[in-house]
This record gives sequence, C-alpha cells and structure tokens, in this order.
Amino acid sequence: MTVESLTGRTAKLDRKRHIDKVVSAVNSPSAAARSALAASWHRSMERHGLDPAAPAQGQRVDHSVVDESRARLDRFMTIAAPKLDQLFGLVGLSGCGVLLTDESGIILDQRCSDGDRTTFEDWGLAVGADWSEAAEGTNGIGTCLTEKRRITIHRDDHFLARNIGMSCMDAPIFGPDGGLLAALDVSSARVDQTEAYNRLIAAMVDQTAHAIEADFFRASYPKARIVVADSAEGGAATLLAVDGDDIVIGATREARKALGLSPSGTFTPRPASDIFGREDGPRGFEKAERAAVVRALTRANGNVSEAARALGIGRATLYRRMKRLGLDDT
Repeated sequence: MTVESLTGRTAKLDRKRHIDKVVSAVNSPSAAARSALAASWHRSMERHGLDPAAPAQGQRVDHSVVDESRARLDRFMTIAAPKLDQLFGLVGLSGCGVLLTDESGIILDQRCSDGDRTTFEDWGLAVGADWSEAAEGTNGIGTCLTEKRRITIHRDDHFLARNIGMSCMDAPIFGPDGGLLAALDVSSARVDQTEAYNRLIAAMVDQTAHAIEADFFRASYPKARIVVADSAEGGAATLLAVDGDDIVIGATREARKALGLSPSGTFTPRPASDIFGREDGPRGFEKAERAAVVRALTRANGNVSEAARALGIGRATLYRRMKRLGLDDT
C-alpha cells in the first residue's frame, strides 16, 4: 500500500468517525443544552437540513450578488482594507488566509499568499463563496454570524466532514447602528496548526474586528466628537458620538450594552448628561448659561473683560451673571 493510499484511507476513516460523532451528538436529547457546539450541529442538521457526509460542493453566489454587496459596503470595506492587510502581515506566512464577509456569510474580500491560493480555492474559501451556517453547517464564519460572538472552530468542530481539515477563527463586526455588518475570519488548513496557536490568532482577529468597527463608527460621525465609554469587555469598540450641543447622536453596540440601551436599531439622540448620569447642579437654561460663561472664561484664561467681549455683553453684566451662577470666585 502506497503512502498516498494509506493517507487517503486514514482521511476516510477520520471523516466516518466524525460523521458518526455528529449524528450521535445531534440525536442526544441533552447534547444541545450542554454544549454550544452541539447546539450548532443540531441547527445544521435539523433547521438547515444538512448532511454531515455531504460531498465537497461548496456554494458560490453569482458575481452580481458579490458586486451588489461590495457596492453597499464600499465605504466600510475601504476603511477595513488596511486592517486586513495588517492582519495578513501577521498570520500570512504561517499559511493562514484572511477573509471578510458580509452579514449573510458571503466572502467579499480575501488575503492569502499565492502559494496557498489553490488550497483555499479547493476548500471553497474564495470571494463569492457562501459560508453561512445554512450553507456549510457549523463553521467559523457562519456560526460567528449566527451567534454574534467571536468563535474558533478547530478542525472536527465543523459540522460537515469535508471541512474537518480546517481551523477558523472569527469575530463579528457591528455597524454604527449596532446591527451585524460583517465577519472577520482567519482560516488555515495546516495539519500542524494547534489549538494553542489558534487562541493567539483568535485574539488578533478579535482585536482587528474591534479596530475596524471603531474606525467605521468614527467615519460615520465625522463632525461629532467621539467619547470612549467604560466597558466590562476589554478591547471592545465602546464609543459614543456627541455633537456640539452635548447631545449623544450615536453609540456602538458595545456602548449601548454598557449603558443599558437597545443593542441595535435607530439611535434616539439624548443629552450626554442623561446617559452619563450627571444631573447635579443647575439645569435647563441656567445650566446652558453657566456652561457658556465657563467656556468663555476658560478660553480667555480667566480675563473677565476678554470673556465679556467674546460673549457680546458688558463687563459689569458678566460679573452680575457670574455672581448669580456661583462663579464669582472663579
């Protein structure tokens, strides 16, 4: 028996064992409740009607579908491109590819070395390929988008036996409205890629996804000042967009969660003081007047005459207002 035939036989046995494992897990009445992975396998078989033994014929969408998605996400993809290049520079030499999908799991952009391109094509990891959970079962891209969380699907975590040679590390990217926008993926078909190495790559993928999300949020509110809010999840894009009147006009998904707001959808503008919970002291017009006077005095470095000129009032008038507002000791 040749080495090639022995390798092929081993691969067939591996696929058969995987198929048996998936079917057993799906048919177990309590498996889905115990394991998120088993729950995804269950969705793949029961909801999407997939067979773990399905042959290698990944789905591709028409070029017009890809063009439409790219046009719709053109600004986002332009902002994401440098970050994809940077990530590929870190993982490309190890045989990994970097992919960006739309919210439905269609691959729109890709980075891989020329030497690995054929391998990725054979695996169906190419622009236009559909890697939704409905098309490929449990996989990094599709399950990340379904569960809206960072995820690693290592080799036989995949649902389809044909995909068990791959490792996929993914993170979701949310838009300025908090809605799911894309998935960032790093995939590899290297046999020697360990789970420990995958964890390192997964951290880079997550960090890059947060950076893309933050950059796109800033670009979506070019005239607002961007405020970073506190978040329990380190590294997340926890940002607020505040206009010149101190009205919060936008918030990332993570910021909405941190502040107890609706995670997605149209953002209802509200005063920054309402969100940050700072309601001490004067309110209404008095608060606005006090803020205007303080700003004028600050810009004038405390020079009352200069501040009065900036406000368009007399020096004596400004002194009276300062006294009424409790600023006469400033």
